[in-house]
Amino acid sequence: MTSTPDETILPVDINAALGERYLAYALSTITARSLPDVRDGLKPVQRRLLYAMQQLRLDPAGGFKKCARVVGDVIGKFHPHGDVAVYDALVRLAQEFAQRYPLVDGQGNFGNIDGDNAAAMRYTESRLTPVAMALLAGIDEDTVDFRDTYDGSEREPVVLPAAFPNLLANGASGIAVGMATSIPPHNAGELIAALVFMLGRPLDAAPVGTEDLVGFVRGPDLPTGGILVEPAEAILEAYASGRGSFRLRARWEVEKLAHGQYQVVVTEIPYQVQKGRLIERLAELHAARKLGLLADFHDESSDTIRIVFQPRARNVPPEALMELLFRHSELETRLPLNMNVLDAQGVPRVMGLRQVLEAYVAHRMEVLVRRSRHRLGRIDERLEILDGYLIVFLDIDRVIAIIRENDEPKPVLIEAFSLTENQAEAILNLRLRNLRRLEEMELKRERDRLARERKGLMALLGSEAERRKTLCEQLLASAGQLAKEPGWARRTELGDAPVVAAELLEAPVERVPMTVVCSQKGWIRAVRGRSEDVGELKYKEGDGERIVLPALSTDRLDVFTSDGRCYQLAVDKLPGGRGLGEPLGLLVELAKGAEIVALRVHDPAGRLLLATGRGFGFMAEEKGLAAQTRAGKQVVNLTEGDSLKVVAPVAGDHVAVLGRNARLLLFKLSELPVMARGRGVTLMRYREGGLVAAWTLSLEAGLSWMQGQRQRQEKDLSKWTGPRGGSGRMVPHGFPKDGKLLGA
Repeated sequence: MTSTPDETILPVDINAALGERYLAYALSTITARSLPDVRDGLKPVQRRLLYAMQQLRLDPAGGFKKCARVVGDVIGKFHPHGDVAVYDALVRLAQEFAQRYPLVDGQGNFGNIDGDNAAAMRYTESRLTPVAMALLAGIDEDTVDFRDTYDGSEREPVVLPAAFPNLLANGASGIAVGMATSIPPHNAGELIAALVFMLGRPLDAAPVGTEDLVGFVRGPDLPTGGILVEPAEAILEAYASGRGSFRLRARWEVEKLAHGQYQVVVTEIPYQVQKGRLIERLAELHAARKLGLLADFHDESSDTIRIVFQPRARNVPPEALMELLFRHSELETRLPLNMNVLDAQGVPRVMGLRQVLEAYVAHRMEVLVRRSRHRLGRIDERLEILDGYLIVFLDIDRVIAIIRENDEPKPVLIEAFSLTENQAEAILNLRLRNLRRLEEMELKRERDRLARERKGLMALLGSEAERRKTLCEQLLASAGQLAKEPGWARRTELGDAPVVAAELLEAPVERVPMTVVCSQKGWIRAVRGRSEDVGELKYKEGDGERIVLPALSTDRLDVFTSDGRCYQLAVDKLPGGRGLGEPLGLLVELAKGAEIVALRVHDPAGRLLLATGRGFGFMAEEKGLAAQTRAGKQVVNLTEGDSLKVVAPVAGDHVAVLGRNARLLLFKLSELPVMARGRGVTLMRYREGGLVAAWTLSLEAGLSWMQGQRQRQEKDLSKWTGPRGGSGRMVPHGFPKDGKLLGA
């Protein structure tokens, strides 16, 4: 009988259903894929890889096996995901430029620092490293919990014993749903020193502070080296909160050449920077002429990094050249720190340095206790057997007789010698050839040795101080053993960023006269020579001359646009005068509809009068106006419908404002505020219309203008003088409507 739809389909709120399923997906991604465990520093796929390789007996002293075999075992037994993801995880564990202490010893092509991919897994081979063996040490001694695999056919460890502080030593990165982790590698020797310091303190001592730990863990120690140029205060703050970043630079040196020449050689690049991509970016910057101090560069790298930079001139300071490269390329990067990890209960948390080390110590304490209890159980079992051997040792012939004469000798042995079940079973399982080995003295020596070990284990389990001491000894022993491996010493140098004057970052420019030309449609160019020497200039059809400005090749230009922004351009970087120039919008990020209001040679000591079409204005220091970015700087705050109208130099003691209503107002310059940015104050009031022009002048000099072919002058300006914000009076007869005066 078939079911009706009403019996099988239940109404469910879609928002609740989506929320429930998305939460399940997010938690699965966080806990089973992306975030490392604070105890062993591994993600599930990494842990399964190491465990599968141990099961395959891929020890450091043994031979290699094909990576395809390893990946197959991991997928088939523990990790039911794609082989590409599993192999990528295996490759990363073997890359010396990605792992500070590689966990996999790879044979074959496992990629390179240029960004090239590894060979297919059928061509590469792998085995475990001593560091990986330290992570797995004691896993068969009930030190950690095991759980069923995805299909219930196998068992896998929930976490590894981790006799090596892998989380901080090798770092981790991952992106989950709604959260991410980014932990750079650190020096294992420094981490172990910090752990020993923590464990060596008295039990009643105050909790260790992050500032104490930073004395040992001085900062990240990266497999690719480099120089860390982050202030100590910033490092401390990052480690205290678990969030922050570190400024990392390439390592470089100067090589002297003949005739006073030199070249700079980069020998180490920042962590996780692909050298191939870095070289491409440098080539793009060089082609775009953004590296003015650089003449040429080339990559001479082989097994080691060697990137050679040649300065434009021998008088260019090497520090200035490198500072320019640091500012524009990935020779300097920011290394993020976000210690978002799974705690012992599987809950994602952002931990500081102290919390991470405390969690590791707690895990190692638990491993030590569980291992000791496991060993204690094994010792008790062996002592029981030894006691049984010693009981029957003096009467072996009787034991043999009982076994020969009885079909069920076990209960007879138990009754005859007062043995336990385990003792009787051990005696019955003893081979005849081993009877000659049962020497009373040997049995007693083994029993005494085990008894002493048992006493030590009982003392260990009963004393936290003993456990801390033992854990210190284990850490130091591990450090001593692993220190024999190459690359144990710190690779990343701690240093300070050099301070280089901004003017030194620019290429030396020949000081020659130039003429800057801006057309009516906003096309700009720089013509060599003075304006009177440049001759006839050509423009696009329908375009023409608007601004012709004399300048020097070493000058900078301030460009003011109608939307109240100011941009700064170097004259030597402008398009040459042989062509028609380039639109300003290609040189700066010009807003849609914005028009050029003024073009001026930058004067750091000067002041400018800025005024809008609705009659608002203020004075501004030129040195604070311009920004050397494509986006420019917002200087004047505009209301809707208003625009920047006037940009004029300040000279004199009064401000003159001309309105469209042909009214003129003069007021004292002291009434105009000096502002870095803003809307300004009301210059002149209008019933209708707005501002036509504004300028500064000396009241004593008066006003001069041309009326036809003759010059007019007004010396007495008292009738137009008044307080700021007035409505002004009608202009003198013949005064120009655009406010253009003689000498202005």
